[in-house]
Amino acid sequence: MIRIAVILSSLLVTNEVLADIYKFVDNDGRVYYTDKPTNSSYKRIIRTRALNYSAALPFMGTNKKKFADLITDAANRHQVDPKLLHAVIQAESAYNATAISSAGAVGLMQLMPDTARRYGVVDRNSPDQNIDGGTRYLKDLLRLFDSNLNLVVAAYNAGENAVIRHNNSIPPYPETQNYVKTVLALYNRNSVN
Repeated sequence: MIRIAVILSSLLVTNEVLADIYKFVDNDGRVYYTDKPTNSSYKRIIRTRALNYSAALPFMGTNKKKFADLITDAANRHQVDPKLLHAVIQAESAYNATAISSAGAVGLMQLMPDTARRYGVVDRNSPDQNIDGGTRYLKDLLRLFDSNLNLVVAAYNAGENAVIRHNNSIPPYPETQNYVKTVLALYNRNSVN
């Protein structure tokens, strides 16, 4: 199984992509990535064809631009760094507004039903509502974990209770640990650009 951190690291180093990438979220919220799905629960999140990275992912660049204003507006409205929103959205859905996980997470920020209800999101498929709800959730996590991005990102992936249960540290789930590394690498890369 290929971990997303490895995938993204290789994408940053090379322009060639050779396999579709699939994502699966189990009932406990653990996220798995692979280029060789073992069952239909895995959903393709990146379609590739041994092409140049930008050619292999045309929707990501197009959708990033398409949703940039919504992301900036939500970031400004809720005082959250837009680079963090971009990093989370890229890791969660690769800017695919119609992304749906097998665990029931939906949209750009992959909101679960309970999280959507908590933040008043009526239509998780609406990019505006999805981004706004996800941004408000990140804002609450930033407050809860005193702006510690490692814990904020871990909580976004595994839930704030998992982080609290593990004494305010990144839970020992390989998927969450890789997710934190991936999002922070994307965040840092966005900070440079």
